[in-house]
Amino acid sequence: MLLRLALFLGLFLAPALPTQAAQLVPPGNRNVEQPPVPGASARRTAAGKSSYEAKYRKVYQLLRNDPALIRKIRSISARYGIEPIHMVGAIVGEHTYNVDAYDRLQTYYVKAVAYLKNSFAFSHQGETIGDFIQRAQFKECLVHKDSYDLWSCREQVWDEHFRGKRVDGKKFPNDRFSAVFFQPLYAGQTFGLGQLNPLTALQMTDLVHRVSGYPKLDFNDPQEVYRTIMDPDVTLAYVAAVLKKSMDAYRTIAGFDISRNPGITATLYNLGNPEARAAALAAENRIRRNQGKEARLPQENYYGWLVNDKLDELMALFQDS
Repeated sequence: MLLRLALFLGLFLAPALPTQAAQLVPPGNRNVEQPPVPGASARRTAAGKSSYEAKYRKVYQLLRNDPALIRKIRSISARYGIEPIHMVGAIVGEHTYNVDAYDRLQTYYVKAVAYLKNSFAFSHQGETIGDFIQRAQFKECLVHKDSYDLWSCREQVWDEHFRGKRVDGKKFPNDRFSAVFFQPLYAGQTFGLGQLNPLTALQMTDLVHRVSGYPKLDFNDPQEVYRTIMDPDVTLAYVAAVLKKSMDAYRTIAGFDISRNPGITATLYNLGNPEARAAALAAENRIRRNQGKEARLPQENYYGWLVNDKLDELMALFQDS
């Protein structure tokens, strides 16, 4: 609720900040020690009889041993106007704290093809997402034409009108929109080299289509959505798009240029909802300025802290590519 209120205040009550007003967030961590890692990440790592350092080393070796992948990351990041270290930071963070990386990139391609063989739909208790978004509560979202704005609006409607509530005699789970409707195989999980979820892919599909030329995704074809986020060649464009959106949100809404701090962009990649978070920070800093205090800079979480802490090593991946 607080994030939604902040989004409203930040986007609709305050004028957009001019590009030249953006304050550069310096490199490095604001926190001396790493912020606490959530219990769910610890449980996943323990279940795999591994450690964060071992998982970090595994994904690092995957990247170091595949110069062709590093070249792809460099090329794709240039198309989206971001530095490639941001993409590497997002990938490393996901595979350190979410899942283990596969030993070889080819395994991701094999997994991507396998998803086309499955038969499933985006639905909840027999109601497809196509039918669900026809409900009257979603009518307000039809003014949005871009996929990011459209699906972000639908996600906000879910949180406000359906999440954890009983509507028209039907009880809906108190869970994220993406977990309830868009992950029929492994609820709550993310997939592929970029560890994306299908809802994020649907949000980004228009931007990726414009910049990279890939076909737009259709929620009526969930197999293709899954294949897209599992295919390393295609999903890298979506990783770049997510990072670009976060940078744009913090520049235009919060007045911060985060393009020189991969730990902050990695944090936002991990948390999601960059517009709401930028709006919350902007609202907090308006209060701080009125009190004569300095603005609070964006803060890295445990995930982004690792990226900044390992920055020299991660940057070395690009020296020979």
